[in-house]
Amino acid sequence: MSSEPPPGSGQQPPEDDPFRKQPPPAGGSGSPYGSGPPYGGGGPYGGGDPYGGGTPYGGGGQPGDPLAGMPPLADSGRRTLARIIDMIIVGIVVWLITLGFGVNEYDVDGDQIEYSKSLGQSLVAAVLYIAYDTLMIVKSGQTLGKKWLGMRVANLDNGATPSVQNTLIRSAVLWIPFAFCCACIWTAISGGVSFFDKPYKQGLHDKAAKTVVVSTR
Repeated sequence: MSSEPPPGSGQQPPEDDPFRKQPPPAGGSGSPYGSGPPYGGGGPYGGGDPYGGGTPYGGGGQPGDPLAGMPPLADSGRRTLARIIDMIIVGIVVWLITLGFGVNEYDVDGDQIEYSKSLGQSLVAAVLYIAYDTLMIVKSGQTLGKKWLGMRVANLDNGATPSVQNTLIRSAVLWIPFAFCCACIWTAISGGVSFFDKPYKQGLHDKAAKTVVVSTR
């Protein structure tokens, strides 16, 4: 008898997302979760702590820790480098599009024309950055920068790839201020928070979407 939910139930079997935290098998010796609760009493894998006396998240594997059983959190420096890579990739596309549509071809005096040019570039940048982040992360949890440097975005509560809604929130918080007013200053603030945030290393965009960035290596 199939264990998959009936059609139309709105639920997906856990194997649809290979990154989602899996429940422990129902009994049987040799389970990596042991015979006790999956996340309590000494870590998610049973009697021993696989990280040698403490998880890499600072939570000690205590019951209710949403990171129990997930990969280690990604290093903030590596996250910053991945973000720079993504900014360069999308920035080149923005430049080509605005050049192709003549947004960069104004060479006359006049505050109104200069403002229109700047607004057009900002609008194109915001749309492309948000679309890039959203499409890539919904598909696999990874932008190109994150994929190349071995990390991915995950839901804090279950480790799954974020939904379209959560990813849109995350991308909008990161890129709308970047495109229209604060540019690299906002990126430094939003991403820089992850260097100091405890225990989940979340940037402001992660906090808004309830996500974390974990290592895949």
